[in-house]
Amino acid sequence: MTSNLKQVWFPGPLIVGAGPSGIATAACLKERGVPYLILEKETCFAPSWKLRTYERLKLHLPKQYCELPLMAFPPEFPTYPTKQQFISYLDAYVERFAVKPLFDMAVRVAEYDASIRFWRVKAGDLEFICRWLIVATGENAEVVWPEIRGISRFRGQLLHTSCYMKGDGHRGEKVLVVGSGNSGMEVALDLCDNDAKVSMVFWLWQLHILPRELLGISTFGLSMALLKWLPVKAVDALLLFGTRLLLGDTEKYGIKRPAIGPLELKSAAGKTPVLDIGTFAKIKSGQIKVVPDINQFTRKGAEFVDGEHEEFDSIILATGYKSNVTSWLKRKKKDFYVSYCRFAYGKEEEFFGEKDGFPRTSFPNSWRGKNGLYAAGFTRRGLLGASMDACKIAEDIANLYGAVDIRHKLNTITS
Repeated sequence: MTSNLKQVWFPGPLIVGAGPSGIATAACLKERGVPYLILEKETCFAPSWKLRTYERLKLHLPKQYCELPLMAFPPEFPTYPTKQQFISYLDAYVERFAVKPLFDMAVRVAEYDASIRFWRVKAGDLEFICRWLIVATGENAEVVWPEIRGISRFRGQLLHTSCYMKGDGHRGEKVLVVGSGNSGMEVALDLCDNDAKVSMVFWLWQLHILPRELLGISTFGLSMALLKWLPVKAVDALLLFGTRLLLGDTEKYGIKRPAIGPLELKSAAGKTPVLDIGTFAKIKSGQIKVVPDINQFTRKGAEFVDGEHEEFDSIILATGYKSNVTSWLKRKKKDFYVSYCRFAYGKEEEFFGEKDGFPRTSFPNSWRGKNGLYAAGFTRRGLLGASMDACKIAEDIANLYGAVDIRHKLNTITS
């Protein structure tokens, strides 16, 4: 393989992405004495948290389920830390473990060179050559723009939730929120609290809404405790029974529940239930209106599938994010030599699925591929899953790094 780029050989793992998954993996590697290098395409670490989240955001789960390895949250933090508190925690984490990413380093191409059994990673004007590659770009690397007819015709304000900060700029407006995950529900609540007239489209899929707490206990924590003793279907049945007692029948308000329970759906399809913090009460009271699916956008608003039209000042797309791994983790050319190397050393690029950019193997075995490729933060289990990945990856690489170092010393002694 030839390249006009300046080549840099690095003895330890290269981490792509300086979000919570990347910095957690870096901290765990540092703790085990393994050198690492982090490449981040933005100008700061944790860019999704710092640049693309709304002001009222709080952690959806209690803080004990969101801590990164080796460092707890400050004891004075509330059960559900705010966005600003979580960012301050990340700042302190990076300082404590002296994590120093290389910024403005967008990876264009990463591919395994089977002829030398190393990874080649191109970013900026450099080509890094390393034995281990850790993909930590995460589940939310790029926004998802829905394919809805006429979206380009709308002449009001159209934005994705990644650009939404707070609702005071929409006071008095008629706003349509498209999408109904945790972000969509919270943005709708924020708009309503700022005196906007809010409508919501529960975009193309059915939805489980659960209260964030049941009888003062975290719904997530309660679920984890029950799963130690009961099968998933039984826990789902209990959660839905408690939810119906607290929230009532969601279908009366246009929100259909899936046929399978929230935990089973999360495991099977990766779809996260909404943990309600007050939005559903606004829906029940009529302050937030649930409208049918969109047939098409118009210049002044939307036409719904029931034929009704409505005008809006702004449309906010809470349509989620996706992995971008497949855009830069490349496959090899199909020649005889590469085919032989694939046969001998494994089909590494196929560790990530072509369609969704997630590891093909499911949790808890989604963190390690072949030929030194790792995935951090692709578990669909939030910060808890990312922390578990970081610990496993660091332990595995530390063992391999130690073995490589010993072989190098033995070769030096005997040569």
